[in-house]
Amino acid sequence: MLGALAHFITQSEQRKGRVSARPVVTRFAPSPTGFLHIGGARTALFNWLFARHRGGKYLLRIEDTDRARSTQPAIDAIIDGLDWLSIGGDEPPVFQYDRAGRHAEVAEQLLAKGEAYRCYLTTEELAGRRASAQAERRPFRLTSEWRERDAPDDGRPFVVRIKAPRDGETVIEDLVQGQVTVANPELDDMVLLRSDGSPTYMLAVVVDDDDMGVTHVIRGDDHLNNAFRQLTIVRAMGWEEPSYAHIPLIHGSDGAKLSKRHGALGVDAYRDELGILPEALANYLLRLGWGHGDHEIISLAQAVEWFDLDHVGKSPSRMDYKKLENLNGHYVREADDARLAALVAPKLGIDGAQQALLVRAMPQIKARAHDLNELAEGARFLFEARPLAMEPAAAALLTPDALDYLGRAKEAFAALPEWTLEAIERAVREIADAAGLKLGKLAQPLRAALTGRTTSPGIFDVLLHLGQGESIARIDDQLEPTE
Repeated sequence: MLGALAHFITQSEQRKGRVSARPVVTRFAPSPTGFLHIGGARTALFNWLFARHRGGKYLLRIEDTDRARSTQPAIDAIIDGLDWLSIGGDEPPVFQYDRAGRHAEVAEQLLAKGEAYRCYLTTEELAGRRASAQAERRPFRLTSEWRERDAPDDGRPFVVRIKAPRDGETVIEDLVQGQVTVANPELDDMVLLRSDGSPTYMLAVVVDDDDMGVTHVIRGDDHLNNAFRQLTIVRAMGWEEPSYAHIPLIHGSDGAKLSKRHGALGVDAYRDELGILPEALANYLLRLGWGHGDHEIISLAQAVEWFDLDHVGKSPSRMDYKKLENLNGHYVREADDARLAALVAPKLGIDGAQQALLVRAMPQIKARAHDLNELAEGARFLFEARPLAMEPAAAALLTPDALDYLGRAKEAFAALPEWTLEAIERAVREIADAAGLKLGKLAQPLRAALTGRTTSPGIFDVLLHLGQGESIARIDDQLEPTE
């Protein structure tokens, strides 16, 4: 086992001395206060890939300690989004709130070890000291007179604070950011237990990571400062330190942090509103900050083989929706026709029999579509009720001359003994030749009459999939007013 594990140790970890003999365990730890953000999905993907590449384990932890904002719909959305991307946890999720007793237990152990202390400073005293620091234009660094007192619990409200190191510096050999150093006097005696006895997020995260056996903490670089503070707990407890990898955040096209004004959406919106396929979104997120040579199209299976942290960039990535759209178009064209039809059918409101028609027409419809919405729009003409609603530009194509050509087409179609692609194409070309027309001059009014639009799959495919009777009936709808 150790020999196989050593095979997967990256060069960066060897250089940085962060090699552990423990089997790799990663985790994704979202707060269920909203949808699964696109940045969170990428973090989850990187954790999943790293664990798979190392033959390790990938876990999901729901950090639901904010009871006022954590909701069951948000939890469901996170789990559903991860499952849709095929990166669900290897075990049932751990819920952080359920472990509050364990978190408090560790705080008590730190008190017993002399690595933490009861602080009786009141809210008013803390506010006064902050105000003084602000007035003097200096950073607020709490110096509590209770740090070195052996103060028992005397019934007054108190918080439990960690004893942060006062001298020297803390160094993290980050697997993405490189060596990062903080002077220890910059670290505060952060609160571990609040005055009501509830554990803080900073304590809970460290305890959960150690209890879950997490070896690699892979997360956004907005948590880099937290790593130094969390290490004080790890070292005070004498636990094995995890390896850290802090990934730059995703920015908008203007270089600012991705936000709602950039159109930032949850994973569910990419699926339900934008019609993105999961394999396309996973491929796009993979390439958003990581690369393997010039490869752009990378399946999850291939990514598992190639993924490492050495090639995660140090600079923020920029969201490019056009690039995602084009990548999704590739996966649409590669996707199984029956699968696409099943995904598009609800958007069209069609039944099983109609879905069979959609499957047959899918090779032509998907040729020009970039997403499921475009697929639905491209296929809608197949199922619309007669008479068709005509786009103004399509209606403008039905000139008196065009209607004359349509009348000839109707007669030719009605006389066909078999409705095959070859027979349809031959009939249309013979009509165009007899009228001295280029094929497009006949195809455009035919398309307008058959679909109500100016764009569609090839006209021969349109006729084939509509069928002989429906094609003639739609042409008739346009000829009737002239009869």
